[in-house]
Amino acid sequence: MAGSDFNVAIVGAGIGGLGLAIGLSHLNIPFTIYEAAPAFSAVGAGVGLGPNALRSMDLIDHRFRDMYMNIATGNLRPEKKHVMMEAMRMEEGLGEGESWWGNGGWGASYFERTGAHRKDLLDIMTSFIDRGNVRFNVRVKEMKQNGGTVLLEFDNGEVANHAVVVGCDGVKGFSRSVVLGERYPDCVEPKYADRYVYRTIVSMEDAKEIVGDLATDAKMYIAKGANFSTYPISEGRAVNVVAFKEDKTQWTAPDTTYEVSKEQMLADFEEFRIDSRLKRLLDRAQPVRWGVFHHPETPTYYNSQICLLGDVAHAGGPHQGGGAGQCLEDALILSRVLGKLFKSTPDDILTKPSPLRTELIEAAFEAYDEIRRPRAQKQVLTSEECGNIYILKGQGVGDDMSKVLENLNSRFEWIWLHDLEGDVRKVEERWDEIVGDSRFQSNLNGKI
Repeated sequence: MAGSDFNVAIVGAGIGGLGLAIGLSHLNIPFTIYEAAPAFSAVGAGVGLGPNALRSMDLIDHRFRDMYMNIATGNLRPEKKHVMMEAMRMEEGLGEGESWWGNGGWGASYFERTGAHRKDLLDIMTSFIDRGNVRFNVRVKEMKQNGGTVLLEFDNGEVANHAVVVGCDGVKGFSRSVVLGERYPDCVEPKYADRYVYRTIVSMEDAKEIVGDLATDAKMYIAKGANFSTYPISEGRAVNVVAFKEDKTQWTAPDTTYEVSKEQMLADFEEFRIDSRLKRLLDRAQPVRWGVFHHPETPTYYNSQICLLGDVAHAGGPHQGGGAGQCLEDALILSRVLGKLFKSTPDDILTKPSPLRTELIEAAFEAYDEIRRPRAQKQVLTSEECGNIYILKGQGVGDDMSKVLENLNSRFEWIWLHDLEGDVRKVEERWDEIVGDSRFQSNLNGKI
């Protein structure tokens, strides 16, 4: 069993970083979270989690899923239990009377809609974390690999050394440049996904006053070039509202968000002649444009002893509701393969910098990369496809509502029904294969 001086650095305390921390805690692997904010904080409002995300929670720590389900919110009408979302038009009248009306939902019999306010999810995740393992108000400004360790330098002048560093620092995270910068410089910066969003949370009481019973279940209001997403959160006490606008111009703001006037926000949707009820919902939103950025190409998730997890590796649009789930899948697979490293490597190898220890860490990251990267990158690309369907510009689908609904009812099975238990077996078996290679065994002398 490895000694306590082996410690994993987790850079960033979002869903992915916290998920990894829960997984490492469950396996008794020491870690330290470094977070630039002064406290745990949630970015964004609502988050939806599908069956794969729930299985990831259960496999990371069964208490995690149980606690989440206690605060999770689904569609409020029982007959909509298995509906992910229901399509309607954004224009006045919402498409009522068209041939597809009343059959605009997509989902599956094995799917149960769950969503939550990000803060509620965050509170559950942080309840697993010993605050002694967290450093707030520290922003990493440098990562240097040297002599078998990774030196982290922070903007306050402090330094820390770790054997393993996992970057979980978001779509524009610094760790991405460290992993990819020298080998794949063109892949470092996230790409603007040609749309921005406005967000708000409306109380269920107010939402019902505005849109009636449409507020009780998840809806996707679509138009050619824009879409609205609404769904209940906070145990049905509130409705999350996100308004998407296609934007083919170049994103020039220095950050991923910037403020506009209320008049500019409302003017963004005038051309779509949106239903007066949706206009009233939009009027509740903060006039802040959130740019949607993604990483459509990531050639590797690791560089020696530094690894990427979550949005910094594979940020994608929110259109398939799969982003948070992919972060949790990352956390599951990486925690399990690090568990193999930690539990099967003798103290005298794991706790002291050496070329052999570096190779063993690289072996763990190689196995993680092989299992996770193809699936996570597929989610990035297919999410972009799905977003185009919502704005009636999907390839081979266009503005034909029957084709839109047919596509949406056929595109989620590979996400929701993926064999995560099989992925756990594969990553552990791949670790065994790599370290069973003669180049390792000659140095390990059969110790693993």
